Amino acid sequence: MYALADCNNFFVSCERAFQPQLEGKAVVVLSNNDGCAVARSNEAKAMGIKMGTPFFQLRPLVESGKLVACSSNYTLYGDLSERVMRILSGTLPGIEKYSIDEAFFSLDGIQPEDYRAVCVDLIRRVRRGTGIPVSIGIAPTKTLGKVANHFAKKYPGYRGVCVIDSDDKRLKALSLTPIDDVWGIGWRGAPKLMALGVQTALDFTRRPEAWVRSRMGVTGVRTWKELQGIPAVSAEREERRKSICTSRSFAEMITDKAELRLRVSDFAGICAQKLRSERSAALTVGVFAHTNRFRDDLPQYYPFEIEHLDTPQNSTQAIVAAALRSLDRLFREGYSYKRAGVVIEDIVAADAVQLRLFESEEEREMRRRQDEISAIMDKVNKPGSNLLRLATQRPGHYADGIRRDFCSPLFTTDWNDLLEVKG
Repeated sequence: MYALADCNNFFVSCERAFQPQLEGKAVVVLSNNDGCAVARSNEAKAMGIKMGTPFFQLRPLVESGKLVACSSNYTLYGDLSERVMRILSGTLPGIEKYSIDEAFFSLDGIQPEDYRAVCVDLIRRVRRGTGIPVSIGIAPTKTLGKVANHFAKKYPGYRGVCVIDSDDKRLKALSLTPIDDVWGIGWRGAPKLMALGVQTALDFTRRPEAWVRSRMGVTGVRTWKELQGIPAVSAEREERRKSICTSRSFAEMITDKAELRLRVSDFAGICAQKLRSERSAALTVGVFAHTNRFRDDLPQYYPFEIEHLDTPQNSTQAIVAAALRSLDRLFREGYSYKRAGVVIEDIVAADAVQLRLFESEEEREMRRRQDEISAIMDKVNKPGSNLLRLATQRPGHYADGIRRDFCSPLFTTDWNDLLEVKG
């Protein structure tokens, strides 16, 4: 049996962990530059606030005191995520982190009658150790675990744990699950299926396998099997992603090339760290820098440049250097840049990199040293920071320079922001 532990309204829960006055209030967390709502408390959802609602539409609610807005504080969220994952991995083996707020783990070795008690205790310890509420869904497959987790969140009677351990429970859960809520279907596949009369997950499982394959390919068949209770998603879960992109819109437009180089270096450094965390390497590094398309009074420019590496790499030095070479080719004076980013493509497994036939000993030694330095950087740097960085990167946190008018302190990662308790 698989279990999926998912933090409830994670970004909002992180804000509430150190600000208990937010409990019971309608709260939204905003995207970079306070653009739109990317997380909502249950109270905010009850008000009808949708994911992605622009902040300018929410501002009257904030000013009237009906809604609390928080700027995204990814450094805090990343640190609390690591704390949650440490508690989970210290309790059950085989944990597989799926996202910043979700993790799968196996219940092998635990008696079925103990599933609920073990998970209830785990929820209690996570809440006590981090302040983050967690729900757990248990089922024979990962996709059904997602379904079970949805019910664990939605219905208080489950006490945070929903178990799908019989065919009757599976069929009942699938009949109550809209097709667009199924993991692996999503907003792209759902409209097509609904147009064909598939409204629920149960409708989907009742279609023949050949029908699913002809319309959704191998990926759709995997989801179909998983909903039948047949494990079809491996430990790697999904194919290695084809690209990684890190980009930001700037609070103020940038005209200075030196400043833009600092920002692009930061983005490239984040991409390199993501590659290493996924044990991947990349052959292509692209950079874009765009002007503000909403400013008709300013000249517009939307360039994109690509740099191909000789061999796939994931060191910060190699990725940043390639990004800066691309930036040098695309930068033009006289433009005000509002957004920039780095795109990593042609991704392969880091342990399957094919070296150049005539690579020199000096080149091999340089790559080895770069890999060692990057590994040290990963150990030293906290999530969201670049304390140990290249000279071309900015000091401080990666979020510096982004508009965050409602940002909470870095309660767990900055000595200056430690919570003060007054007697």
